[in-house]
Amino acid sequence: MPSFYSHGKLLITGEYLVLDGARALALPTVFGQDLVVGSIASPQLLWHSLDHQGKAWLEVTFDLPSLRLLSTTYTDAEAGAAGDLAEKLRALLLAARQLQPAFLSTDKGFSVTTHLSFPRNWGLGTSSTLVNNLANWAGINPYELLANSFGGSGYDLACAAHDGPILYERTGLNPRVSPVTFDPLFKDRLYFVHLNKKQNSQAGIARYEGRKGATEALKEQVNALTDALLTCTSLSAFESLLVAHEALIAKTLQLPPVQQRLFSDYFGQTKSLGAWGGDFILATGNEDSPAYFNAKGFYTVIPYQKMIRS
Repeated sequence: MPSFYSHGKLLITGEYLVLDGARALALPTVFGQDLVVGSIASPQLLWHSLDHQGKAWLEVTFDLPSLRLLSTTYTDAEAGAAGDLAEKLRALLLAARQLQPAFLSTDKGFSVTTHLSFPRNWGLGTSSTLVNNLANWAGINPYELLANSFGGSGYDLACAAHDGPILYERTGLNPRVSPVTFDPLFKDRLYFVHLNKKQNSQAGIARYEGRKGATEALKEQVNALTDALLTCTSLSAFESLLVAHEALIAKTLQLPPVQQRLFSDYFGQTKSLGAWGGDFILATGNEDSPAYFNAKGFYTVIPYQKMIRS
């Protein structure tokens, strides 16, 4: 049976400005999503999406080769109606077929099972890992499929396909992706903290674009911060760079940094990752950090070495 796997993602630098070509540091995670394809006798596509506990959260049946939606079951009321997700999946499959007309244009049937290894509300790339896996199955350019479906910078697709840290620069359908060495000497002092909500990245992008995007000067500032983080050898210098990056994005978005908003009494430094306001943040700290965040009501505190592929 054909099978495909994609890594999740965390954007360490360049959030929002990566849309306009700023150089961003991105890290594939140990968590991801696979997609396994099997054959069935009937001319249908049976789709099963499983969460990190192996429970089905989306089941859809399509007719082939029309890709007409026949039935759907959706078990998580928080994220919307069953029809909405099924229609989004259908639109993604049709977008893949536009790029590869032979894709699913058959009277043979398929059973597809996807399986996440992280909770869906973590924001590590439920959609991007699906897009990358689907593009690999269809034999098409994943960045082109992304552009024709969900949109975005594409850094998450680069993480999906790489085994280690990358520098990412958006340059159309063939972005510049460079594997880099990023293995902080102080990684045992770094944590990822989930803010108990999945941020809508499309809403964040709309806010950013409403502020006219990035100037060349802003991009150069982010590029310099990204390069400095890559060569940083001390925790204190690393924290100073995080503060500078947060201040730059805060000024651009006209939003307060997460430390000012939620953790003003924290003894370390925090930084938003990706869309501001949800998902994960990066925190410097020590063995007391988990207890601090737990006391604030944030119970998902993951050490760097348990989140990031080394």
